[in-house]
Amino acid sequence: MIVIIDYGMGNLRSVQKGFEKVGAEALVTADPRKLLEADKIVLPGVGAFRDCMRNLEQAGFVDPILRVIAEGRPFLGICVGMQLLFTDSTEFGLYSGLNVIPGHVQRFPDNMTEAGERLPVPQMGWNQLCFKQRSATFAGIAEGANVYFVHSYYVKPDDESVIATTTSYGIEFCSSVCKDNITATQFHPEKSQDVGLRMLKNFAETHN
Repeated sequence: MIVIIDYGMGNLRSVQKGFEKVGAEALVTADPRKLLEADKIVLPGVGAFRDCMRNLEQAGFVDPILRVIAEGRPFLGICVGMQLLFTDSTEFGLYSGLNVIPGHVQRFPDNMTEAGERLPVPQMGWNQLCFKQRSATFAGIAEGANVYFVHSYYVKPDDESVIATTTSYGIEFCSSVCKDNITATQFHPEKSQDVGLRMLKNFAETHN
């Protein structure tokens, strides 16, 4: 069973529909106890880091998330759901995350340019992946594949060996990570058409 965590901060139905399109059943739940029954867990996220973390804490999800990760169950973080896995974020101050992956979440620099044109922040739209390593979730995804981003902040892992892909947007930033049973993406697989659906299918077929 795939469980999608509902803590009031994710594009939950889109993620659920993505799994349904590839023939996988996914349950959206606001009940932390359901995580302990899940085979695989998905943590989506839209909005500010501090609000997402606060909602996770208030809904009682933090301890179950840490437990299922420690137990080795396949875990997929999406967008802010990826950022929450890190130590802290500088969005609207300094706020602590789950600290599953040591590192920090920081804002894109001001005044970034590309080919002489100023780049807007947030990055909104399609961009390419440059692979450093692959988890099973990325099987069959081509180098340079285009995926969909909406974000102003990006993760900077302390240990660069967890970086799965980088993407260029004024700077080269970490756009996904792989660590043990965790795969997490800054981009939105559920909005990335065939490439994203392939990732969701791969994740659904992942075994512990």
